[in-house]
Amino acid sequence: MTRKIDIFDTTLRDGEQSPGASMNTEEKLVIARQLLRLNVDVIEAGFPISSPGDFESVRKISQLAGYDATVAALTRAVEKDIVSAADALKFAKRPRIHTGIGVSESHMRDKLRLTPDEAIERAVAAVKCAKSYVDDVQFYAEDAGRSDYDFLVRMIQAVVDAGATVVNIPDTTGYSLPDEFGRRIKYLVDNVQGIDDVTIAVHCHNDLGMATALAMAGVANGARQIECTINGLGERAGNTAMEEVVMAIRMHERELDAHTDINTREFTKASRLVSTITGMNVQANKAIVGANAFAHSSGIHQDGVLKKRDTYEIIDPADVGAGESQIVLTARSGHAALKHRLEELGYEFNAEKLDELYEAFLNLADKKKEVYDEDLESLVNERDREETALYSLEAVQVSCGFPLKPTATVTIKDPQGASVTQCVWGTGPVDAAYKAVDAIVGLDADLSEFSVQSVTRGIDALGEVTVRVKAVNGEVYTGRGADGDIIVSATKAYLNALNRLLSKSL
Repeated sequence: MTRKIDIFDTTLRDGEQSPGASMNTEEKLVIARQLLRLNVDVIEAGFPISSPGDFESVRKISQLAGYDATVAALTRAVEKDIVSAADALKFAKRPRIHTGIGVSESHMRDKLRLTPDEAIERAVAAVKCAKSYVDDVQFYAEDAGRSDYDFLVRMIQAVVDAGATVVNIPDTTGYSLPDEFGRRIKYLVDNVQGIDDVTIAVHCHNDLGMATALAMAGVANGARQIECTINGLGERAGNTAMEEVVMAIRMHERELDAHTDINTREFTKASRLVSTITGMNVQANKAIVGANAFAHSSGIHQDGVLKKRDTYEIIDPADVGAGESQIVLTARSGHAALKHRLEELGYEFNAEKLDELYEAFLNLADKKKEVYDEDLESLVNERDREETALYSLEAVQVSCGFPLKPTATVTIKDPQGASVTQCVWGTGPVDAAYKAVDAIVGLDADLSEFSVQSVTRGIDALGEVTVRVKAVNGEVYTGRGADGDIIVSATKAYLNALNRLLSKSL
């Protein structure tokens, strides 16, 4: 059996310290429930003394029913902080007070104005005070990453002797190199008496982009708890990202002799939730939860992934709740990717026909950053008369706004090549455009689904719309459209679905 690594989530405390990421109590409760679905071991719910709102958040999270996670509250090494935390945690099933003090020369001299001996005295007093309220006391040695090795041993030995159950070794400024930070953890393991009876935790920041590497170095050298946040949220450059360290441990369980109990299939949902609530967008190339984490545009990579996923993916996207791999069609895509996408759309071609389509595809891809399904369908239609649309959109213009009545003017070329125009009003611009299309085509289909699937980035940004319409016989037809104007996209998608319906009935 491998070592259990506890996951201590501090999204609601350290994550909220990221500028612009503040949350109210109800939002924190929503995230806390998601953290419980992730099955985290510890939720650091806040810093109760800092504000009435933080106190209330800790109190309410402590009252959440039906969970086994420990709820932690942060304090300084100050008695009034500790009393406030104990009061906020009084309803918690598994309360933990997280207290501590700076241990680097810089923090003791410039911030605290304490001598090393005075810092140790205050730390011990804080641990003993916390211990009088709860059994589970975590001590943080702030800025341990820049502290003197032997003084850090003295400090940790003192708080362990005072009753701390968890000792948190933070690289508060993200200063350390992974090898050096790992040696620091090993030095504590080798030199603090009774260290085997407490949990060593690591809390790493990403100022040099190495938070995950630092945390993993800590685990490799004896740490049994990682402090982290969803999406790596946190002050300055952020904290260790939970999704990154958990998946790294899963990938290297044998080498690290470690595992977690995290429900990884909740990662994508958690990432989107935190991003939505905090307004902090996740970069597209973010590991595990970024939009491009499982997307492939290189022809060589696409060919490999289509043959066997793990040629270029070490993680199954389904394992983190991300669905499936994405094959992104660009000018770098090869025959295999184009063939795969066409087959997904229901088209099959011999090698000669595919070569012809591939040349046309490359010409289009050189003009666009990404080629979408409706683009491929246009290419197919140009080379296959049987798939040529009966009706094609020539123009659409809408006027709407308060107190105007939404009106759409639509021009469509009919099967005889004539241009027909209709101007119709509706409850909204899309409704008006669809009624105009119905008036021209002479077909009133039941719109069963309308969704904006994605919006691309850059100067050629496109909004993708997918619709499904139901014919009188109950059959459902899907249509897609894309354009820089979402109303145009919606009109193209609807007309595309009607063309399919009409083609099937001929």
